[in-house]
Amino acid sequence: MNNQSFKDKLYEIIFESDTPAGKRFDLLLIIGILLSVIIVLLDSVQFYNNKYGNILYLMEWIFTIFFTIEYFLRIYCIKRPALYITSFFGIIDLLSILPTYISIFLPASRYLSVIRILRVLRIFRILKLILYIGEANLLMDALISSRRKITVFLFFILTLVTIIGSIMYLVEGEANGFTSIPRSIYWAIVTITTVGYGDIHLKQN
Repeated sequence: MNNQSFKDKLYEIIFESDTPAGKRFDLLLIIGILLSVIIVLLDSVQFYNNKYGNILYLMEWIFTIFFTIEYFLRIYCIKRPALYITSFFGIIDLLSILPTYISIFLPASRYLSVIRILRVLRIFRILKLILYIGEANLLMDALISSRRKITVFLFFILTLVTIIGSIMYLVEGEANGFTSIPRSIYWAIVTITTVGYGDIHLKQN
């Protein structure tokens, strides 16, 4: 009975965002996701990687352990774990934590490029933030809701350019000027806004 009560309480905290405990958990999760994404961005910049590589690596492990615990707690407290594991966000959760563990078993000297590709998958954590943005329902409300509409729109654009920039960093690489994820995001912004500076361009075959 106590075990069942504990699982019910845990489910309420993790999955019920309209409770005080659920709101605090969601806030903690949002902060963790944003910080982990920032670490991914900084880690892709050579300057920060050379200077703070060890710190960034340690912080990545801290966040990976945090998200791993969260992942298994979700499986533990939900009545039908298979539904969560095979769901879109369940797969995203798994993809966001696997690369760090896989990198342990791949020698960096031989599989460095593979590890870089896998580590970029951590950027998909940002997709989880969609779960916690409920203001999209206010798009048809009065003028006071316009600020939230703009926030949702800007958040969507930020998510889009972050994912597109990460993909271009992965596909094109440093040879074509995509030397880091922030620089690739800059390219995505320039492209989407049709400014087209041309300082970063795709290699023509």
